[in-house]
Amino acid sequence: MSVEKKAHAASGWAMLLVVVVLYLASVYMVVRGIMNVSLYDDLGLVAPVTAWVAIPLGFVMLAVAIILSCGFFTLQPGQARICVLFGKYVGTVRDEGLRWANPFYSRNLGSSNASPSVDIAASLTGISSASAGSPSHVHGAKISTRARTLNGDRLKVNDKMGNPIEIATVVVWRVADTAKAVFDVDDYESFVCMQTETALRHVASIYAYDHMEDEDESASSITLRSNIEEVSESLKAELERKLAVAGVAVDDARLTHLAYAPEIAQAMLRRQQADAVIAARKKIVEGAVSMVDMALAQLSDGGIVEFDDDRKAVMASNLMVVLCGESEAQPVLNTGSLYQ
Repeated sequence: MSVEKKAHAASGWAMLLVVVVLYLASVYMVVRGIMNVSLYDDLGLVAPVTAWVAIPLGFVMLAVAIILSCGFFTLQPGQARICVLFGKYVGTVRDEGLRWANPFYSRNLGSSNASPSVDIAASLTGISSASAGSPSHVHGAKISTRARTLNGDRLKVNDKMGNPIEIATVVVWRVADTAKAVFDVDDYESFVCMQTETALRHVASIYAYDHMEDEDESASSITLRSNIEEVSESLKAELERKLAVAGVAVDDARLTHLAYAPEIAQAMLRRQQADAVIAARKKIVEGAVSMVDMALAQLSDGGIVEFDDDRKAVMASNLMVVLCGESEAQPVLNTGSLYQ
């Protein structure tokens, strides 16, 4: 595996002065040589060899200046340049500003042939098919080390319980090791897109969408809906493991969409509604029992009414009907005793 090596490039301003001087000197030498040869011709003399030397020397200096001019490049913050000399990796320059390096360093690092993964990468990144489906993709020597955002499309996968769900993620990533990104994978951008989809499918398959039953032993387990932070950390760790080979660091990974697939959405909605109704009823019954117990205790302790078991049963039944009923209770006046 490749490892990034730090390289330094000379300041371009000093070399720019040298190149300008070479251009001026080459023009001067050519003009001077032509004037000397013309002077000898005007005098009817044969120009010596020394008069002709200045002209080819000027062209040589011009060629050197042109070659040196090819070594200039600029780097903005968040950019790096891969230095490859005749196929050998020399190092990576991260110095900002106008720089000058060996003019024979490669300007591009070859091309990758189009593959089916390019179309998938284009759909995930929003790149048009016209640009993504080109015959080859040329890798430039400059590479961005800035943070990038990959907003993935919605994927239809099965959770741990086998339920079909729709899920999507957004990943913030950047190139940490330029050598691995360029030399260890064919196209690191397409690689990131493919591995993100793979990691998302894997994480979605090891967690359930939601707890099926509150009393289940798995009620405390991690789910996609209830434990967003834990799922995001798991997704980030999975992406870091898969993308380490490409020298890519993952800054953040979050779920942007999570829902049941349309074919089971209505059934799951009814189940959730039933769970909500049961939970509400359970709370109402617990409160009603507590209120009945409190009412009977206060009536008995205060000596207001003497209750036997039958009277307690009747009173508890009446109070439970009033407290748990969905409609308002209609009072009934009893003109006889409690037993009539």
